[in-house]
Amino acid sequence: MHRHHIGTLFIDLLTQEEEQLDEVMHELHFDTLMLAGRLDRVIEWARVQPVLCGIGIGYFCSSTCSGAALIAAAQHPGYVVAMVCPGARPDLAGPFLSKVTVPTLLLVGENDKLVIDLNRQFLAKLNKRSELSIIPGATHLFEEPGALEEMVRQAVDWFIAQLPSTFEKDQNKSSSM
Repeated sequence: MHRHHIGTLFIDLLTQEEEQLDEVMHELHFDTLMLAGRLDRVIEWARVQPVLCGIGIGYFCSSTCSGAALIAAAQHPGYVVAMVCPGARPDLAGPFLSKVTVPTLLLVGENDKLVIDLNRQFLAKLNKRSELSIIPGATHLFEEPGALEEMVRQAVDWFIAQLPSTFEKDQNKSSSM
């Protein structure tokens, strides 16, 4: 993504202690309301950073975190302007799903049948600017040769299409130097 001038911030939504606890209980990764609250705080922080002023923000959240990202987007329209959710679990967003206004790309591996079915079912509840793309030959983690690269290519293309003003500003800066 950096090659395409897309800045990234990697966020662990659970503390180290919570990760250790979750290895035993397997519940915290599914507490989407708690995780959505943590995403809210990250966006609040990002919005006051001078270097990020006026730049569109997108979520790239996979698996169970995608449910939290969808909730956060539904609760705070305007914070995020685009989302990409590989291996998404939109079912974990529950009743918030129909309130998501952000253009969302759901990416699923062709051989991840359960998640394909979930994504197809819940795509109808998302806004009309959302899409489902199935990566040929891929499983849930996109570990097959070329699958991860294809998933990233589609994510980059989605962000560029949804955040054009951000990329236009970047291109103008580059051409004026």
